[in-house]
Amino acid sequence: MQLALFGGVYNNWLALESAIHDARQRGAEQLFCLGDMGAFGPHPDRVFPLLHDHNVICIQGNYDDSIGNDLSDCQCGYTDPRDNYFAQISYEYTYEHTSPANRAWLRDLPKEHRLEADGLKMLLCHGSPRQTNEFLWESTTSTHFLDSLADDFNADVIFATHSGIHWQRRLDHGRRFVNVGVLGRPENDGRTCVWYTLARTGSDVSTDSDDPRLEIEFVPVEYDFARLAAEMRAESLPEEFVETICAGWWTTCLEVLPAKERRRGRF
Repeated sequence: MQLALFGGVYNNWLALESAIHDARQRGAEQLFCLGDMGAFGPHPDRVFPLLHDHNVICIQGNYDDSIGNDLSDCQCGYTDPRDNYFAQISYEYTYEHTSPANRAWLRDLPKEHRLEADGLKMLLCHGSPRQTNEFLWESTTSTHFLDSLADDFNADVIFATHSGIHWQRRLDHGRRFVNVGVLGRPENDGRTCVWYTLARTGSDVSTDSDDPRLEIEFVPVEYDFARLAAEMRAESLPEEFVETICAGWWTTCLEVLPAKERRRGRF
């Protein structure tokens, strides 16, 4: 089986459209979105038809829970005042521009999805299986902790997102933790592309793979970022958001980054 897994869309409907097309071209049989349909970008309601029309199976992120339940903020998990300032601008814009019908759909999404393929028990979640808005970073998350999550939640593979940067870790007993990345904004690396993940199991695993059960490929997605930036400006979203889309460097939500991940960026 071949699965495509998308992280936070953040209203970036152009990147979502490109990722769906790319995944189908690569032979993905099932498409999944691990939550946070909204945030950061323009025109939230342009995301939902793409998800529905292409049968993308979705789970609920913290943003979706907040929008769907009419909460006052995004539950993003930030502690820095500047991060929360920009997060609130993003949240209020997304809430005001999401239709009541789409809010109701977000409210009713499940918080996890389980499936089994070629003997692998897979768990799809947003931040972690234990907490929707938990940040799990490559540099600060221990293998012991990830093994305990796999034990506690009875999973051979855990797929998550939320932090905005893709990575994976091999665990005991041939298990895996995979952060699938996000479609909503670049990865703070000076590139304008965004990322999603392909997971291949069974006969779809490449003969070059060192794991006969599972192959993970992180896929860069090119899209019309200049058009997205123009739409963001037309909607009077912060120029800091636009700069990230155009330059590939995060200008907001920086304090949540651990030291190693932050040193890779410009700011």
